[in-house]
Amino acid sequence: MCARASEHNAYVHTPRESTIMLEKLAKQTAIYGISTIVVRFLSYLLTPLYTYTFSQAEYGIVTDIYALIPFALVLLSMGMESSYFRFAAKAEADGGSAEQIRTGKRRVFATTWGATIVAAIIFFAFVMAMRDGVARLMGPAYEAHPEYIALVAAIILLDVATMIPFSRLREQGRALLFVGLKALNVFVNVGLAILFMLLGLFESEFGVGWVFVANLAASIITLVAIIPTTERVVPTIDRPLLRKIFAYSLPLLIGGVAGTAGEFIDRQMIKYILPEDVAMAQLGVYGAITKIAVVMTLFTQMYRLAAEPFFLSNFRKEEFVESNAAALKYFVMASMAIFLGIALLRDVFALIVGRDFREGIDMLPIILCSNVLAGVWLNLSFWYKREERTRFAVYVTFVGLAVAVVMSLLLVPRMGNYGAAWARFAAEASMVAVSYYLNRRFFPTPYDLGRIAEYVVLALGLYVVSEFTVGDTENLLLRYGVNICLLAVYGGYAIWREFKFRF
Repeated sequence: MCARASEHNAYVHTPRESTIMLEKLAKQTAIYGISTIVVRFLSYLLTPLYTYTFSQAEYGIVTDIYALIPFALVLLSMGMESSYFRFAAKAEADGGSAEQIRTGKRRVFATTWGATIVAAIIFFAFVMAMRDGVARLMGPAYEAHPEYIALVAAIILLDVATMIPFSRLREQGRALLFVGLKALNVFVNVGLAILFMLLGLFESEFGVGWVFVANLAASIITLVAIIPTTERVVPTIDRPLLRKIFAYSLPLLIGGVAGTAGEFIDRQMIKYILPEDVAMAQLGVYGAITKIAVVMTLFTQMYRLAAEPFFLSNFRKEEFVESNAAALKYFVMASMAIFLGIALLRDVFALIVGRDFREGIDMLPIILCSNVLAGVWLNLSFWYKREERTRFAVYVTFVGLAVAVVMSLLLVPRMGNYGAAWARFAAEASMVAVSYYLNRRFFPTPYDLGRIAEYVVLALGLYVVSEFTVGDTENLLLRYGVNICLLAVYGGYAIWREFKFRF
């Protein structure tokens, strides 16, 4: 009985301290958020540019490649980003003089950076040596242009080389510089894409290869620009330290590989399960529709950029528990508002992509819900990263991967790219379920499930009301008027529920 009372008291914390921590997280999220929205908006200009320029099958190649690149980045980063945050925090917690702390952090940075660069160089050399074989494995479109493989391998090499320096900027709280360098990458990429289009290069035989040329140029310039921020640290490997880091990061690597595989397996299933004459076209449509969910993607990303170093820093368990519980509630509240806004106004958002790609617009609500679940799973992962029980990442992500594969095999042959969307939703839902079970068993956190359920049920209910009332009407004024009112209902309820405003 006393033990239970003690455990309960561990979660009791002064509201003022918890509020201060949440305000800090909100401030960092806002800094990343406003800047990231601007930067990623520029990046998403590439979506209408490409979907209005390329055919469905040609854009399918772009979708395929940009689904595989994150998998390679996760594999080659080896969980070192989270490891850098954790071990840099440990170096600070170990104390000592300011110079000793600085030296400890530099050693962590040099080791994690060096390890990822070595891995990236080995990967690049292997791909270049096996380029033709890799091209044959990936399909006829790549076999005709093995140079696509070389360009993408070079992009991956350069992007891996900048990952830890970017993580260091986040750990140091230099959000504006972080986003500024990301913006530089996007400006170069978008600018070159527009130039190539104006020059008619996309219509040449090399075709979508110019997409990768633009990306490669942007990656080169980004690497050159970020080097001065490393303060002359040379990427070297401290072997004793690396062994400790690997003990922490290996489960994250395995879990990250499985998790990223679960995120791109839907696209691969479309590519390899459907008949060859329609596969790349359906993949192109699927990739274009996922791009429409840009606002949800941006929100989840900006939250992750701020939350990961925040929750992996050193502070007391009760502070972590209370802040994490509150953060999940507010994340779901905001995410469901974004879901509702995009789902109700999806005809407007559909204008982002070319007319030929809008045939899959009804997939959008499913994809949006999957993105919400991905953010929930992100919140549920912070506790085991903080507690250095990263093996749980393996359990969660392998369950998600297994569900994604099984559901894809069942649904894609029957439903095409819609089946892939539902398979991804099922995979994200399974990872949330496993993560929540592990949390309740090993690190009970007082999430406000009642309030979270209210926001989810209300948003989905309002969406259903819209579909059954004005979903099929051709009167755009009536449809948008009703949908905006429904969105206002959700916003008004959330404000009243959280702040107890009386109207």
